[in-house]
Amino acid sequence: MDTEQTQQQVYQWNGDDYAANSEAQLQWAMDLMEKLQPCGDEHLLDIGCGDGKVTAMLAARLDRGRVTGIDSSKSMIELARKSHGNRVKNLEFLLQDARSLPFAQQFDLVFSNAALHWIIDHRPVLEGIFRALRPGGRALAQMGGRGNAETVVRAMEEVITRKSWQRYFQNFSFPYGFHGPEEYTGWLEEAGFTIEYIRLVPKDMVHANREKFIGWLRTTWLPYLQQVPEREQARFLEEVAACALGREHRGEVHTPMMRLEFLAKRPG
Repeated sequence: MDTEQTQQQVYQWNGDDYAANSEAQLQWAMDLMEKLQPCGDEHLLDIGCGDGKVTAMLAARLDRGRVTGIDSSKSMIELARKSHGNRVKNLEFLLQDARSLPFAQQFDLVFSNAALHWIIDHRPVLEGIFRALRPGGRALAQMGGRGNAETVVRAMEEVITRKSWQRYFQNFSFPYGFHGPEEYTGWLEEAGFTIEYIRLVPKDMVHANREKFIGWLRTTWLPYLQQVPEREQARFLEEVAACALGREHRGEVHTPMMRLEFLAKRPG
């Protein structure tokens, strides 16, 4: 088992905490959703559905179709089923790793927001998406791209070299797949897709205050945080926030983000 796979399997997601600290991801998903333009009767696959909030919105739009949400986190799937699965008839949630999709020409649309950057090598994901789509089906995705959250990445990399923390990060390597259009274009074409567009999209992530910013760090920067013993995690996050923002920062927190977005089609 490779290092990437081992790391991804040990991340302990807190679904409720994530749901309370992911306002920006929700807004980005709603913006991305507008570009789908479904007819309403399609079968859609949502990869990295998380707490299921966005997946339920997609199901409402496809009221004559069906939506399947998948996530590799058991706690996220449990929360999604509890919150949405029992009250939306055309919606289901499955525990599934995006790197080994089992579907064959089952979907008209594939959607993914703020999820695929958790995977380093996207080639098996794209191959699985291509297989999962019916001929003529479309895939629309947005994820962290090259240069994403550079201020936070720099702060994390600085803090983990400090004497207090470096012992927890021996042999630690950058855990995210933040890619650019150049390499991604080749991967999509190798999988068989016709590319409608692919681009890097700058976004400004805004948190209301320092506490909300730390909540986002706590719930989405797990590869770093979970290297540290639980009793020391709050102090670790405070150091990262101080490094990224300065100790005296007050008010809103703006974090420059860079998203990789593509729309691609399975020919047919």
